[in-house]
Amino acid sequence: MSHEKTPLTDDEQRLHQLGYAQELSRTMSGFSNFAVSFTIISILSGCLTLYGFGMNTGGPAMIVWGWPFVGLMTLFVGLAMAEVCSSYPTAGGLYYWAAKLAPSNGPAWSWFTGWFNFLGQVAVTAGIDFGAAFFLNAFLDLQFGFSATPGHTILLFGLILLVHGLLNSLGVKLVARLNDISVWWHIVGVLFIVGALVLLPDNHQSAGFVFGHFVNNTGWGSTLYVGLLGLLLAQYTFTGYDASAHMTEETHDAARSGPRGIVMSILVSLGAGWVLLIGLTFAIQSYEGALDSKTGVPPAQIFIDAVGLTMGKILLLVVIGAQLFCGMSSVTANSRMIYAFSRDGALPGSSLWHKINSKTRTPTNAIWLAAGGAFLLGLPYLWNATAYAAVTSIAVIGLYIAYVLPTLLRLVQGKNFKPGPWSLGRWSKPIGIIAIVWVAFITVLFMLPQASPVTGKNFNYTPIAVLVVLGFASAYWFLSARRWFTGPKVQGSEAELAAIERDLDVI
Repeated sequence: MSHEKTPLTDDEQRLHQLGYAQELSRTMSGFSNFAVSFTIISILSGCLTLYGFGMNTGGPAMIVWGWPFVGLMTLFVGLAMAEVCSSYPTAGGLYYWAAKLAPSNGPAWSWFTGWFNFLGQVAVTAGIDFGAAFFLNAFLDLQFGFSATPGHTILLFGLILLVHGLLNSLGVKLVARLNDISVWWHIVGVLFIVGALVLLPDNHQSAGFVFGHFVNNTGWGSTLYVGLLGLLLAQYTFTGYDASAHMTEETHDAARSGPRGIVMSILVSLGAGWVLLIGLTFAIQSYEGALDSKTGVPPAQIFIDAVGLTMGKILLLVVIGAQLFCGMSSVTANSRMIYAFSRDGALPGSSLWHKINSKTRTPTNAIWLAAGGAFLLGLPYLWNATAYAAVTSIAVIGLYIAYVLPTLLRLVQGKNFKPGPWSLGRWSKPIGIIAIVWVAFITVLFMLPQASPVTGKNFNYTPIAVLVVLGFASAYWFLSARRWFTGPKVQGSEAELAAIERDLDVI
């Protein structure tokens, strides 16, 4: 064998054992891996884009107390995922794990996990860039009178996705650098926003209001039901940390860096996000005024009421910057999942989607599929006002089903599971059980109607989107794929993998 010149690193050896060549550029540090997931969780995106939803659905009490509760539950899901990620550090992530952990019918488990992951990833990208479009439209309205109409929002949404597609096409080094900046932008941004909201306003709400005031503007009679619906604000924000798994083929010391990235991104977001939500809620000057804001973005109105128009616009720009970082990272993670899933032949037109651009070593076609799919999911906003809440519900349900299926299979494996260097030990089983129960609960919860009476304008189309994808994946499986989809494909023997890598190096 001709490996004498450059011996394989531990990461490359492990990837070869998993059956894949080192096609992507492995240049990310452990910090950069954490940065991708932290950026996609993006407290300045999720918390603030759904803040208005939270104001109507439970109000301050649910906004402030729902966050740590959901954060803790998410931590259980993330810990269970991190343990499996340590055993199988590959870009396929969840669906690869499902194939390896299933005691039987591995290809079927892998197929459905992959399709739910694909749906959730595209919806999360749509949700993030849609939120950025809302906030950018609010800023342009305040600054230049560019009114916040559905048509304008969709136009900005398309342009933002276009920019994110272009940035990702330029290579992973640029994306990693921007993600590293993004971490500091988020942390310093939260401190700057909360500092301004604490120090500048003359009046603040009482602690009783912030920690105990319940609001129900949904039309539903049940306080419990409305309170539970309000958990969507936090649960939608805590999504996308599977990005650390999808980036493992581009990360040094992947079997440790990937799991750490997942867990740390949840923990740091939990702390910083709570500070942000409490600071913002204390600063509300007029609750009704914020909800009736002509920009359509309650946090923008809260900023302006609390700190004046000029400072309010500056805070809004900090938020928009964070949301744009977040959307860019989401396209990155989404494209890696598409690349890996089509490398194994699971998407229609797979040969097109897993092509690697030889100059940048990035899956360019997959990047544009991620951006295009996200745009299609956001289009119903033109005629359905609750489309945004539906997109966020789809993201939560699609991703969390995919997150928890490998955890379920890991529990079925019991002692047969071979842990990687990052392991939960005897805590694996109780943590896994809590994660599974929580995901089952939120999957049902976020499909339920969010406003009463239910009309065409406020209909929650989440169940339809989930059923369409499930129906398509099922029909595709039973009519065709079960005869040829064997789960993650092995790219070849050691010599063949080395040949693939040599070809890429020569180009």
